[in-house]
Amino acid sequence: MSDTAGGKQAGKSGQRRRQVAALPWRAAAGSTELEILLVSSRETRRWVIPKGWQMKGKPDHQAAAQEAYEEAGLDGRIVDKPIGDYPYLKRLKSGAARPVTVDVYPLQVTGEHATWPEKGQRTLQWMSPVEAALAVQEPELRDLIARFAKVELPAEERPAPAPAPTPVRVALQRLRRRVTALWGRR
Repeated sequence: MSDTAGGKQAGKSGQRRRQVAALPWRAAAGSTELEILLVSSRETRRWVIPKGWQMKGKPDHQAAAQEAYEEAGLDGRIVDKPIGDYPYLKRLKSGAARPVTVDVYPLQVTGEHATWPEKGQRTLQWMSPVEAALAVQEPELRDLIARFAKVELPAEERPAPAPAPTPVRVALQRLRRRVTALWGRR
């Protein structure tokens, strides 16, 4: 994630800071149904959308698009006005938590890179809007995804968010595929 002013955000201690996020979406293959891309956070492995601090010299929507590239390798058309925001507690390296408000900008994905700055540090997954909304932990983000996609969330079905695969599990899956491929060549 990118910071402004060498990693410091302007504002007084205890004041709610702002981040920007991209809400990556596309039409499902051969359909008019939307799909939403979620990424795992690096530390907690929760499902989130690409987000980061505002960037000096860049409008917020362009900073959100930059985060989508850095965290998920995405290119696309981003809206220049946020569709909403949501609050969350940002865990700092010191262990302290700071309240942050995240402005969300829809990003229609037009391309996906084979490599990007944070490849291997996060897991990416395209989901239906209902799956994506139910996978995120922040209730306001859940509702924002549902409103954006114009879907109703089942009131009685609010399962616990599915944890993103751990880096060890991802490495083991890759190793298993390589071993299977090597076995198949003999």
